[in-house]
Amino acid sequence: MHADPTRGGAERYTWDLAAALRGRGHDVSLLASSFPGAGAPVGGVLLPAREGTRAGRYRQFLDQLDSHLRDHHYDIVHAMLPVRRCDVYHPHAGIAAETVAAGHLKHDCRVAQAIARAAGRFNRRRRMFAAVERELLTGPNLPVTLCLSGYIKGFVRKHYDLPPDKLATLLNGVDLPAFDPSARLTAGDDVRRRFSIANNRIVALMIAQDFARKGLREAIMSVARVGDPRLVLLVVGKQDPTPYRKLARREGVADGVVFAGPTTDPYAFYRAADFFVLPTRHDPCSLVVLEALAMGLPVISTVFNGACEAMANRTHGLVLSDPADVSALAAAIQAMLDDDRRSAMSRACIQLRPALSCEHHVDELLRIYPRR
Repeated sequence: MHADPTRGGAERYTWDLAAALRGRGHDVSLLASSFPGAGAPVGGVLLPAREGTRAGRYRQFLDQLDSHLRDHHYDIVHAMLPVRRCDVYHPHAGIAAETVAAGHLKHDCRVAQAIARAAGRFNRRRRMFAAVERELLTGPNLPVTLCLSGYIKGFVRKHYDLPPDKLATLLNGVDLPAFDPSARLTAGDDVRRRFSIANNRIVALMIAQDFARKGLREAIMSVARVGDPRLVLLVVGKQDPTPYRKLARREGVADGVVFAGPTTDPYAFYRAADFFVLPTRHDPCSLVVLEALAMGLPVISTVFNGACEAMANRTHGLVLSDPADVSALAAAIQAMLDDDRRSAMSRACIQLRPALSCEHHVDELLRIYPRR
């Protein structure tokens, strides 16, 4: 609904994709309920939704969209959220039916799982998303459902019986010029100086906005279990770190965990790091993992992260089967302390760069569009 790249990953993707398609000579319009003050990178069509509740605004946006599409023709309608009519359905947050059925995927605590399931089933806006999605994906005019990963495609198949030609998978793309490891060679040194991290320390980087779901607790406990004084866990994210600072103190690794706060320059943090860690419980396709790989950083993540489909286990990093297994995560981190192993993995990661590019992503998308 919102065409504001500061609001989240789906919005940033939509903004960047519109600009990329326009750059290739396509006529692109962004249909949204709001735009930032600077305006859109392409033609923006405002479909205002001003109802008092989030569910009401969503319904109003759908009505406005239907009215607009009756009066205007587009060769492709590419939707990032459930709508009543589109050619390509691209659910960035994951399939709406699964969010309602099993919101507990984000949690490891059974009480939190139960609360999340209840919230999904009684949250009016989520139920509306799921209902609109079901009508879209069971109706007579099926769109191509574009999944961010095979991981997400599995959830689509769980809830919907779609023909193969109406299912496609396309991982996120990385802006390779912006994440060129040879571009700003001193950026990492600046980060290390700012946070008093000595050059001989080995930095495990974690960039996350949802610390619980992304596995920060398990990462801190794993650092404590490894017990190597060379190791530093550098955490980037805007969430309040207070409970995690307390955990680091209880685990005896307060000096080994650095909380950097939010950043507008993730590049510098990738340059400061030796490897990347994200033991997430659920991630359709983590862009930070793809950026880390493009920067030559070996990655530790989990099978519940669609971005890991871009990498080979034990070649570009390590993919864990259980996000809650602190022993396995500690063993993976311990393995990354070996300089020769990290160097070999880093060289392999650099070889992935062409396949991770936004250009490759757009090429593949333009091959998918005719399947509508």
